[in-house]
Amino acid sequence: MKTIHTNAKHTEWLSADEMHFESKKWLSELEFCKEEQWFFEDLIRSYTLQIIDNNHFDESKRLIDKLSKVIDETKTLLNAVKKHEKKLSIMVDGIDQIEEETAYKNEHRNLTELVDEFRKRYRVLKAKFFKFIKAVMKESKQNYLLEKE
Repeated sequence: MKTIHTNAKHTEWLSADEMHFESKKWLSELEFCKEEQWFFEDLIRSYTLQIIDNNHFDESKRLIDKLSKVIDETKTLLNAVKKHEKKLSIMVDGIDQIEEETAYKNEHRNLTELVDEFRKRYRVLKAKFFKFIKAVMKESKQNYLLEKE
């Protein structure tokens, strides 16, 4: 396996099988993110009144805007990975096409970086979103209990 060092980033040239496995893993992760995003949207719908309350409006607007952007980004990445996966045949067709194979490997390396950056940003957003929803739920429960008294 040949290793290339660029801009202090470590990139490995992978075999066609390894690139296929990695692409399938990305697809699985991105599909899971899409499911999570539907869950987040359901939470938002369930707690709309509490979320748009003056105490939470600004923060909720920021998080919902970020969620909208990450939903679009997830779709874009899913489409890019699917297209990339369909082009894998260039690597296994037995025909030497150096330029096309190099372009495919470069595309794979770029997707690796894009998916890694997406994962990092998505984890941060998820943590903020769960913390926010938890606070809204807790406050809602406290208000409910106070009303009961």
